[in-house]
Amino acid sequence: MKHLNAEELLKNILARDPRYTVEAYAFVRAGLDYTVRRLDKPRHVSGQELLDGIREFALAEFGPMTKTVLNGWGIRRTEDVGEIVFNMVETGLLGKTEQDSRADFANGYDFDEAFRKPFRPIVPQAGKKSN
Repeated sequence: MKHLNAEELLKNILARDPRYTVEAYAFVRAGLDYTVRRLDKPRHVSGQELLDGIREFALAEFGPMTKTVLNGWGIRRTEDVGEIVFNMVETGLLGKTEQDSRADFANGYDFDEAFRKPFRPIVPQAGKKSN
């Protein structure tokens, strides 16, 4: 039996599930690496930990363009991150525990709140004086 390398496994994923681009998979993998590096010592991360790490990583990498970039790759909500993760799990590119599921990525955060709000100008509230 021939062992497939990561590139061949990714081609198989893309042929089976064309919703996300190659860049989306590379980004999620890089976001996982970023998340693990933030830990005191390397260990398995939960879906929520990964989502938090990906949010920080994305904002650092793409700033105000984060949502636009992710949307261009097919990532429009946290559930998409879960789909990418589990596509990679199913081909052996990532591992999981018995407790991990796609549901871990459901309703993680709103993309507008996470990726647009940090860059919106602060509008003074009515009745308050600014210096």
